[in-house]
Amino acid sequence: MEASWRQVAGGRGRARGRATAAPSGNGVHLRGAGGGREKGSVGAVPSGASPGGVATTTAAGSRHSPAGSQALQTTAASELMSQKKFEEIKKANQAAARKLVEEQFSCSSEEEGDEDFEGKQGKIVANTFITYTTQTDGDTRELERTKQYVNEAFQAAAMTCLICIASVKRNQAVWSCSGCFCIFHMPCIQKWAKDSQFLVSSVTDDDFGKRDYPWPCPKCRFEYKRSETPSRYYCYCGKVEDPPLDPWLVPHSCGQVCEREFKPPCGHKCLLLCHPGPCPPCPKMVTTTCYCKKAKPIPRRCSAKEWSCQLPCGQKLLCGQHKCENPCHAGSCQPCPRVSRQKCVCGKKVAERSCASPLWHCDQVCGKTLPCGNHTCEQVCHVGACGECPRSGKRFCPCQKSKFSLPCTEDVPTCGDSCDKVLECGIHRCSQRCHRGPCETCRQEVEKHCRCGKHTKRMPCHKPYLCETKCVKMRDCQKHQCRRKCCPGNCPPCDQNCGRTLGCRNHKCPSVCHRGSCYPCPETVDVKCNCGNTKVTVPCGRERTTRPPKCKEQCSRPPTCHHTSQEKHRCHFGSCPPCHQPCQKVLEKCGHLCPAPCHDQALIKQTGRHQPTGPWEQPSEPAFIQTALPCPPCQVPILMECLGKHEVSPLPCHAVGPYSCKRVCGRILDCQNHTCMKECHKVTKTDGCTGKNKAGPECLPCEEGCSKSRPLGCLHPCILPCHPGECPPCVQMLRMKCHCKITSLYVECRKITTADVNEKNLLSCCKNQCPKELPCGHRCKEMCHPGECPFNCNQKVKLRCPCKRIKKELQCNKVRENQVSIECDTTCKEMKRKASEIKEAEAKAAFEEEKRRQQAELEAFENRLKGRRKKNRKRDEVAVELSLWQKHKYYLLSVCGVVVVVFAWS
Repeated sequence: MEASWRQVAGGRGRARGRATAAPSGNGVHLRGAGGGREKGSVGAVPSGASPGGVATTTAAGSRHSPAGSQALQTTAASELMSQKKFEEIKKANQAAARKLVEEQFSCSSEEEGDEDFEGKQGKIVANTFITYTTQTDGDTRELERTKQYVNEAFQAAAMTCLICIASVKRNQAVWSCSGCFCIFHMPCIQKWAKDSQFLVSSVTDDDFGKRDYPWPCPKCRFEYKRSETPSRYYCYCGKVEDPPLDPWLVPHSCGQVCEREFKPPCGHKCLLLCHPGPCPPCPKMVTTTCYCKKAKPIPRRCSAKEWSCQLPCGQKLLCGQHKCENPCHAGSCQPCPRVSRQKCVCGKKVAERSCASPLWHCDQVCGKTLPCGNHTCEQVCHVGACGECPRSGKRFCPCQKSKFSLPCTEDVPTCGDSCDKVLECGIHRCSQRCHRGPCETCRQEVEKHCRCGKHTKRMPCHKPYLCETKCVKMRDCQKHQCRRKCCPGNCPPCDQNCGRTLGCRNHKCPSVCHRGSCYPCPETVDVKCNCGNTKVTVPCGRERTTRPPKCKEQCSRPPTCHHTSQEKHRCHFGSCPPCHQPCQKVLEKCGHLCPAPCHDQALIKQTGRHQPTGPWEQPSEPAFIQTALPCPPCQVPILMECLGKHEVSPLPCHAVGPYSCKRVCGRILDCQNHTCMKECHKVTKTDGCTGKNKAGPECLPCEEGCSKSRPLGCLHPCILPCHPGECPPCVQMLRMKCHCKITSLYVECRKITTADVNEKNLLSCCKNQCPKELPCGHRCKEMCHPGECPFNCNQKVKLRCPCKRIKKELQCNKVRENQVSIECDTTCKEMKRKASEIKEAEAKAAFEEEKRRQQAELEAFENRLKGRRKKNRKRDEVAVELSLWQKHKYYLLSVCGVVVVVFAWS
């Protein structure tokens, strides 16, 4: 299995990691990116092409001859479509390959992001433990272990289960050992405990399952009882069962305060949130004194409450003569280091010895006379009395059957009876007489069974009988036979090595052959960076899947290009990234230095290796080779003037030369009115060209008409082509109306444009009387003129008095100015009075007539109410005859009115 960090960057994921082999004409081509999922993948046969190629379609067309031409057209269209798809897919694959190469040969920005993230994470953890590291004089090893466990908990795939050699994930149930705090998967540790108990009980006890056998931790061998076998998933502090997954907390933590007792116990509890690993040293502040109790109590951390004042201890040592001169220390004082002359226990010798061991024994025999007075003490230098003589009192004979009371100077005699002591065989007894010294060897012949009990043989009793039969029983490992000669049945444990490959796949089990699973590999492996300065220690077996640590050292490889030193970059695996330093080679043509990035090892795609025979054939993957490219053209800017002398622009050194600025030439042509519209070009000066902007022979001649502005009012173009100087006067006749708009006049254009206002009025006059009417209604008497007519009418008009009876002739302008008026005379007044009387009489007659009509209507209404009158009532009616005025009053009134009007008008 290859390590994940050694795999190609593009080989991960569901689609990119699958490579499908597709047959082609020249071999097998792998299809990586896309995995054949997309519609236009390279490995798929185009819709318009068949495996048999064009020949299949052609053959089909030949079989159906009437539709042969149509089939050929369809085939051609499908080939074009297939070719189009083929080109699109080819471009996509080339872009993917180019992107992959760029990712492999360029510095990764993700690594810098990861380093920043790790740096921030390290700062957070450091700030968490800063209160423990300050003002702490004790041992901080437990604190470092806690920091290590917290860091591993936050890092992905850092925690490893030593049983299955797999990463511990955030959402998996785990168990933590209380001895070494190592974390295991819950199913793994349960299986481990069950197997361990089964193996121990099945080998050592017949009544399996009745005794409580312990099981060990796979790492530290800390023993747990059977009742302590984990069955539920708890957080690190043991408060919450099945702690929920929270991305803002330490994995497998409940987020509450730990509150576990410190080890060793001090009466305080851990104040960190639920965390992996051992609890840090107690950070509580307590007031304590030093070991010797001489210094004043001072506040210190509870974890470092025992401290030394560094003053001499001064306690009396065990020798009773000297005092302890060591600095203030914990526990008992060390033995006295001084030397003095001391006697041995017996007092015979005096020697210089350490005060710490005043009692010593010399190598001489005591030699004191015992109380019997006949013998001396044979003990080596000893303490106390020598004791009684060992030969005094009653003593037994050698066979222990008879007892004698003899003085210490005489030896005990033999009793003459048989010895009768049990021999070394343990079966027979000694047949000799009572004797001093050991008994002889048993020489009786007996029929002896071998140790395994399968064979018998008659032989001397003192000789053991071992047959040649080998034991075939299985040893406790249940893998190997005993194979011991004449085995009595208590086969010894297997003494062979286990030799099974451990879960790390690197080592074999060094233990004696056993049953069940082997202990996890205790070895650790250092995963190093390329230079070896940075390393990370992981359990053995995890080095294949562990990514090398990010090294902050600079890469020390020599440059592969022409530069003397390469760009600074960090240690890495694989080839160094492309050099981005300026090339700085001297160019041959111009002598400038090449400013382009280094191109000694450019990646060039190989082309023309294999040409596909058709769109159905899958193209081979593009191949890239490293080769040195020539320096690009020199780009140093050089100031250069354009052909038309319009501007001075910087040009690249390799393109220096006469150039066109693409502007319009703009030189003044011979007509002095227009400029050359030709693109910037070279102009040859002639003898007559004195000005810088004067057109030359290469300029275009002017072919336009005269475009000079005409005099104000002239709408006619100049009849000459474009020319210098002033245009000739316009002699074209203009048709115009006179002031009165009746007569048409013809006048030259130059007279009109050069005339002033008065001359223009004279030219527009038709010499006839003005046909306009004055406001008074009379015709204007003036000659044809512009503007409004003057109001000075002298024509005679008739003027009448208010009653229209008197009339006179007067001038029109005086009448309009109300300068003259005619008043009525007495005759007019008399006629006016008579007319008013007539009007009054007519009004009165009309009133009476209306009154009579109303009376008649009233009477008619009353008659309708009373019914018909009798016929005789006609006799009583009186005929009233109408007068002449009443009969003809309407005619007379109308005639009188007409007469009055005619009179007034006249």
